[in-house]
Amino acid sequence: MHWKNIALRVWTLIVLVKVTLGDTCASGRFTDSGDCCKLCPAGHGVAVGCGHENTQCQPCQKGLTFSASEGLSLCQPCARCPFGIPETAACGASQDTRCDCGEGFYLWREENSTAGLCAPCSLCGPGQGVARACGPHGDTACQPCGPGTFSEERRSAKPCQRCSACQENEVEIRPCQPNSNTLCMERKLHILSRPAESDGEEASPTPRGPKFTPPEEGGNSIIPVYVSLLAAVVLGLLFYVAYKCWTSCKQKQALGKARAGELGVASEGEKLHSDSGVFLDSHSLGDGQPSKGSKRDSKLDGRLYLNVPPHRQQEVESLLKEGEGRGWRQLAAQLGYEQERADVFGRGEDPVHTLLSHWAGQEGSTLGVLCSALTRIERVDVVSVLMAPAQGSSVV
Repeated sequence: MHWKNIALRVWTLIVLVKVTLGDTCASGRFTDSGDCCKLCPAGHGVAVGCGHENTQCQPCQKGLTFSASEGLSLCQPCARCPFGIPETAACGASQDTRCDCGEGFYLWREENSTAGLCAPCSLCGPGQGVARACGPHGDTACQPCGPGTFSEERRSAKPCQRCSACQENEVEIRPCQPNSNTLCMERKLHILSRPAESDGEEASPTPRGPKFTPPEEGGNSIIPVYVSLLAAVVLGLLFYVAYKCWTSCKQKQALGKARAGELGVASEGEKLHSDSGVFLDSHSLGDGQPSKGSKRDSKLDGRLYLNVPPHRQQEVESLLKEGEGRGWRQLAAQLGYEQERADVFGRGEDPVHTLLSHWAGQEGSTLGVLCSALTRIERVDVVSVLMAPAQGSSVV
């Protein structure tokens, strides 16, 4: 046992000396003998892990597995595009399959699954900027805004912006923060004034100090200054309210256009069926147009959760009740509910039904938002139930 303790101390000393002398190890791991574990380059995966001997790598099989970056992981299986989604680039040794999911969507899949799903892109919140835009390479990658930069809105394409600097005639009221720009105000605010004295005026025996000049003597008055300052504050508040109203109107118009587009497609389908004398549901219509309808049905569209059939809603609620560690409480947090509100739902007899019913009554409660939240808590089984095709029938 004594010689084992000596060997352990020598190995520890070697590692400490390497770190002290700046001998950095990119992998951060070492073999039993103290050598740095090497990383497998892009297009290669680990064949034998680092331990008694150093890492042994093997090339990934083109069209079957890939490795996009260097590391100590195995080659991952290539993904398959969803049905009806065209493939823009085949899977290679150093890149995964790329699919044309369309603007605002990206190809999502589980870690070891080859089946892909077109999911909506995530948004970076205030104080965060976009490090990588959402697209064929994956979901949006966000990073915190560093010193001298800020981001005030939720966005999916713009990085952090550079903070503004106050001009020479302005004074800084609030410094720039990660979630807000610099706030400046004009420097010339003469609240107290002191008139210039003539050379021939006799010195007054009383102590001199700032004094107010009456308006009838031609001097400045403090009342106009206060009035001007109050007017500036009121004007700023009006601009702020107008900006918020404009933003809210833009969001409502976008939602209205999405709903109008969905209703327009449904109306055209019903008119077509009535002219031909045959009744077909929306699923049957989609089967007749694989080039366009299949791609749309593969995406998470903007249909409302209220329009989901009752039996499908009951199946979703049953799955969320049975989930261990990834149930309705995690879904409530992703949908924006606070912990106190979730506790109120949990006091009822059926908290899952209460949560989804309350959320479905709010504006913007679409299947796309719900599936995105379920995806983030790794409940792909519930997403599959929501996106499963409806049972169609035809009557002549």
